Amino acid sequence: MSIIFDIIHSVFNIYFYALLIYIFMSWIPGARESQIGQFLGSICEPYLEQFRKFIPPIGMFDFPPIVALFVLQLAQVGLNSIQTWI
Repeated sequence: MSIIFDIIHSVFNIYFYALLIYIFMSWIPGARESQIGQFLGSICEPYLEQFRKFIPPIGMFDFPPIVALFVLQLAQVGLNSIQTWI
C-alpha cells in the first residue's frame, strides 16, 4: 500500500514543480511559446483555470497560481495524513 502512496506523492511533487516552472516562465518573454512552455501549458492550464474562475487577477498580480500551489500542497499534506492513519 505504501508503494501507491509513494507514487502519488511523486506525482504531486512533479506536478508542483511543473506548475512552478510554468509560473516562472511568465516572467521570461516568449518562454511560454516554446515547446516546453506549450507542453507545460497543456498540463498546467486546466488546473489553473479552475482557480481563475473564482479569483480574478488584481492589478498586475495573478493570485490563482499561488492559491493553486497552496491547494496542491494541502492535498499532499492530506494524503500524508491518510497514509499515516492507514
